[in-house]
Amino acid sequence: MAIGFLGLGIMGEGMAGCLLKDGVAGTVDTPLIIWNRTTSKCHALQAQFPDKNIQVSSSPKEVVVGCTTIFSMLSTPAASKAVFEAEDGTLAGITEGKLIVDCATLAESDMKRMSDQVKEKGGEFLEAPVSGSKGPAAGGALIFLCAGSETVFNNEIVKSALDSMGKATHFFGTDVGRGTRAKLVVNSLMGTMMAAFSESLALSEAVGLDGNKMLEVFSQGAIATPMFALKGPKMLRKDHAPNFPLEHATKDMSLAVDMADSAKVKYSVTKCAEEQFKRARDDDELKIEKEDFSAVFEYVHKESSSEFSETRKIG
Repeated sequence: MAIGFLGLGIMGEGMAGCLLKDGVAGTVDTPLIIWNRTTSKCHALQAQFPDKNIQVSSSPKEVVVGCTTIFSMLSTPAASKAVFEAEDGTLAGITEGKLIVDCATLAESDMKRMSDQVKEKGGEFLEAPVSGSKGPAAGGALIFLCAGSETVFNNEIVKSALDSMGKATHFFGTDVGRGTRAKLVVNSLMGTMMAAFSESLALSEAVGLDGNKMLEVFSQGAIATPMFALKGPKMLRKDHAPNFPLEHATKDMSLAVDMADSAKVKYSVTKCAEEQFKRARDDDELKIEKEDFSAVFEYVHKESSSEFSETRKIG
């Protein structure tokens, strides 16, 4: 019984790789059927796993028709909608008994719309957005935040796949949208932390403190986090190779701010961070929207006039 996977971008490539490495898919009996808007990424995955049973499809519909269980990991709400509702898209292949697991970070309304559309055609839908970026995706260390069909969530194939791709799976109930709410809370907190971290690092260096020494101090107290430890040294080196692109982080923060407004929650600190992310994303001089979200650090320096920041801009 084949497993389908739609989307082999920064996250999807690593997730599909986990299914192959762990033997959940890619075997004689359980081929992995894949599709990506850029076909070359499908062929690259085949080349990476030459001994695995990987089949490349010409459309999302073809993937869905050929599988019972299909995972989808697309980058933006616009991309997800286009792939889902195209003439040869995901929805076109849905029939009775198909199980759809969508792992993207979308608006709650997007997830609810897709769930309704799948169920209208006899399928089952589970939203499963993830907490984690490129490294955890490749290492099988994602955190899945699920809601929707219990049938899908309790399916043995789905469970095996989620266990392969992640280190933890949480089920927030049968109401589609709750998984998305959890994801937006997580990502908005992460973005706000990154904005504050960037300013603190910039301030440290501006007042003559060694950045690496301050990272060591951060790591020894209550504010220690894996994100600071991972991103900090790279930020000081201007290394913002994308694990979680700034443009995607900004999108998630905006969705979270909208959710807070709808819930009538004061979200002023996050709103300030969101505005900074937007300005960084849209900066025509820096052109960092496709860099890692840690590149907001470069925007902080650009907008600062300290001697250190001015020197850093030149270097």
